[in-house]
Amino acid sequence: MFDAMRKYAARFRTSPRAEATVSRERRPHNLFEAAAAYVAARTEDDQDGIDEASAWVSPEALSFGVNELACRAVVALARERDQSPRTVARDLLGLPAA
Repeated sequence: MFDAMRKYAARFRTSPRAEATVSRERRPHNLFEAAAAYVAARTEDDQDGIDEASAWVSPEALSFGVNELACRAVVALARERDQSPRTVARDLLGLPAA
């Protein structure tokens, strides 16, 4: 699951910064692109990637995008595991079953 998210987000981070700047001038990044790149960078402990993705949108928009990504990831993982989203979320956070 997390590998799939990393691969998806990597599409938005693999080009050099110069290309990213040119790309940004043509079409601004949306909050979901920023969230995917930000989360992937966080999982890889890539501070440059974190900083770059954080600059694409406002902090509020990034927070919303990360929240939406988390919700979608939990739902996808719950379907994959045939469990409830609540069970999956608690398991991912290391919390005891409710």
